[in-house]
Amino acid sequence: MRKNKLYTNSYFSKRLKDSGFIVIKIWQGYAESDPRRWTILVDPGDAGVYITCFQNKEDKGDTTFEMNDGGRRYPKNFSIKTDSMEVIVQSLVDRGVSTNASSSPFHKKSDVN
Repeated sequence: MRKNKLYTNSYFSKRLKDSGFIVIKIWQGYAESDPRRWTILVDPGDAGVYITCFQNKEDKGDTTFEMNDGGRRYPKNFSIKTDSMEVIVQSLVDRGVSTNASSSPFHKKSDVN
């Protein structure tokens, strides 16, 4: 039994944000018959990596994440089949996706002085 729900958009996005990435939720209204569950955009100001979560794409119960940045850092149609958030984070870091959220124009600045 999984102790987390990596396939859940909110959990996945929170873990990436906790790791310092800028995350924008793009879509999570795919049809029930579609194996895609949601799509997010990571590091929109630079790398611009779209991550789409697939469930039951090849086998019942599997979870696969497709990384797409137009072939800049990831080969086209690159996917990772994992239950570990650390694998996803390490893949992004290894390919130079920025974890410096505070330097991004998309970072929410605090109004506190």
